[in-house]
Amino acid sequence: MSVTEITNSNFENEVLHSDKPVLVDFWAVWCPPCKMLSPTVDAIAEETDSVKVCKINVDDCPELAARFGVANIPTLIVFKGGEEAARSVGVQSKEAILSMVQ
Repeated sequence: MSVTEITNSNFENEVLHSDKPVLVDFWAVWCPPCKMLSPTVDAIAEETDSVKVCKINVDDCPELAARFGVANIPTLIVFKGGEEAARSVGVQSKEAILSMVQ
């Protein structure tokens, strides 16, 4: 499955109303650690059907970043049943991210 780009208009439907866990990557184009993490997030999206993988550009959607208290990027948040279930800040290993979504 590919990564879903999230905007203010599709967030509720794609993330909060998803029938499976959602891994959301809060990132920005200018952020070097975000660029380091991106291939890992993309690989999880391609290899894992049990989790929906989404990305939110914090420059395009500052309201969503503020809503979830994202002060540093990259931040990964796992949503299950519309609620935050796990969070990590900074570059993480693929194994660490996969353990978050279990």
